[in-house]
Amino acid sequence: MDTAVAGGFSLRNGSKGLVLKALQLLAAAVFAGWLMIWIVMPTNTYRNGWSLRIRAETDSTYFGRQGSNILINTFPILFISVLGCLYLHLVKKSDTSQSSIHRLAAWKRPVAVNWPLGIVSGVELTFCLMFLVLLVWFYSTFLVANFSQLHQTDDGVKWQARLDMAAVWLGFVGDLCCAFLFFPVARGSSLLPLLGLTSESSIRYHVWLGHITMAVFSAHGICYIVYWAVTDQIDMMVKWDNTGTAYVAGEIALLAGLTMWAMTLPRIRRKMFELFFYTHQLYIVFLFFYLMHVGISHFCMILPGVYLFMVDRYLRFLQSRTKVRLVSARLLPSESIELNFAKSPGLTFEPLSIIFINVPGVSSLQWHPFTVSSSSNLEPERLSVIIKKEGSWTQKLYRTLSSPVPQDRLDVSVEGPYGPVSKNFLRYDSLILVSGGSGITPFISIIRELIHQRTTLNRPTPAVLLVCAFKTAADLTMLDLLLPISGNVSDLSGLELRIEAFVTREKSATDEAQTNIRTIWFKPLPSDVPIAPVLGPNGWLWLAAIVSSSFVAFLVLIGILQRYYIYPIDHNTNQIFSYASRSVLNLLFICICIMAAASAAVLWNKKGNSKEARQIQNIDAPTPTTSPSSWFYNADRELESVPQESLVKATKVHFGGRPPLKKMLLEFDGSNVGVMASGPGGLRHEVAAICSSGLADNLHFESISFSW
Repeated sequence: MDTAVAGGFSLRNGSKGLVLKALQLLAAAVFAGWLMIWIVMPTNTYRNGWSLRIRAETDSTYFGRQGSNILINTFPILFISVLGCLYLHLVKKSDTSQSSIHRLAAWKRPVAVNWPLGIVSGVELTFCLMFLVLLVWFYSTFLVANFSQLHQTDDGVKWQARLDMAAVWLGFVGDLCCAFLFFPVARGSSLLPLLGLTSESSIRYHVWLGHITMAVFSAHGICYIVYWAVTDQIDMMVKWDNTGTAYVAGEIALLAGLTMWAMTLPRIRRKMFELFFYTHQLYIVFLFFYLMHVGISHFCMILPGVYLFMVDRYLRFLQSRTKVRLVSARLLPSESIELNFAKSPGLTFEPLSIIFINVPGVSSLQWHPFTVSSSSNLEPERLSVIIKKEGSWTQKLYRTLSSPVPQDRLDVSVEGPYGPVSKNFLRYDSLILVSGGSGITPFISIIRELIHQRTTLNRPTPAVLLVCAFKTAADLTMLDLLLPISGNVSDLSGLELRIEAFVTREKSATDEAQTNIRTIWFKPLPSDVPIAPVLGPNGWLWLAAIVSSSFVAFLVLIGILQRYYIYPIDHNTNQIFSYASRSVLNLLFICICIMAAASAAVLWNKKGNSKEARQIQNIDAPTPTTSPSSWFYNADRELESVPQESLVKATKVHFGGRPPLKKMLLEFDGSNVGVMASGPGGLRHEVAAICSSGLADNLHFESISFSW
């Protein structure tokens, strides 16, 4: 009987593995076909052959010329998105934590550390170069093919005509960049996890693409201004053609893009984050007038990324409308805060996940990302984040919580959490976690997950060396957060954990370092709800349903619009019906379909979330019934408690110096060592340089950066 059960289980796992492989291969094949269209698009073979044949077969009374771009540019990526949702749903139901080292591990090592791009791995550098080659090929092929048609004109006209064509094809290069631009910022999309990426780690790709996009579009605009000036057509700058290119709309879109681009300068973004944040909302203006400039048929070339971003953005909006249940806050002597929220047991997430938080009492518009420090397995009804007092927003939050007048509640809204889909750190035999200051927060979730793996599941876990650097001895209290507030876990002695803590600016412990952690318990309102998955436990399946159903509904609506309203007017000539009207109607249908499908899915899952909320409403910390001063407690555990004792035994504190990282990393024993660095850029660059130096082949580096 046992053998049969074991055999059946293996067979089911084997079948699931085959399905996962098939989904991966199908998604890769479709993506290759979509990319091939972009590669051959500038060639005469495509423009004079394939394109004409495709348009002839799709130029129906229901979709018009827009049909070909929907078929070859929009549909493939949305199809891959749905496949990715199915793949991730199956992965979520599987045990993928004990995966082996990827065959491309050597390519993932840093090959550049001090570039303006930061830490770049071999894989990232390869794909960056391939993308740049694609852009050069795309533009040069267009120019060669079109310049060859200008032999019959005189030199003066030829020069002007070449400038005109150069400007046109710069716009097409910008389209190619825009086609990829929105993929990294769709936090809940299935495309990034399908590639093993997270939204936060992919922000850098959005930044790179944004710089290239705006540089290309700026050149596109400048070339046209010069062209109009030399041909005495400067009045074209104020022209809005009813059935052609709307130049005014393009200029507005470019101005909006340039404003966003200027505010992304590191000095402005870091020192005036609010200015960067608010001006970046001009992406709505940029996209709308970009659509007005090129028309909906051409806009379908970049629609997939925008469509998935719109789905994701609306789901985030729906989640952010509710106030979540904030249970407690722990104030550390290091002026850090740990916020503890109630969460639904159905919400699961992996270590290194992030969550976006909005506190209306601090700022009604600002959202800030923070690392989730808790483990959804170890603490099924709690979600914790740690916030270091640094910028103006965090300083105001700290002042609010540390006020002598006790806070009985704090309104908070969240989006997320977002993170990896598997525990990749468990594939290593050993882990070296290197942090600076508040950079320790991502590693707290890893250590808490290791506690669960070891104490609850009784699974072998990697040996861990935590190297943390702090400025003052007061910051050492951050180590107390390695143990969850509930205190319902056994001691750390089950883990092979060694903590080397370095205090860089002090020679010895001070009295401030002995200050106890202060805990504030909040009194939530009945309307406050635990953090729950916006689409329920089967979120990936619901996301697949939203993407597919909304897109099908959109096709039905534009088919009806084209067949019974637009076609009787211009008969697919595109010479009578207004481009702007057609574009606005299509945009309206996209918004209606996405909002209807997403709202229905969220409302359906909200019923289940409400049941769970009522079940766990009584598990929150008891509300004080005496004077407000009794809401505050010094320390959550006695210093003599077993968990605290095990933490102290595992920790060795060094004063007055920085950690000797090179010595510690190169002398660490182990054949398969994962090295993660989190904190200031200089620290991460130093660790990356050591791991990429070739002096130790057993070190596999990963940079954990949550900064924008």
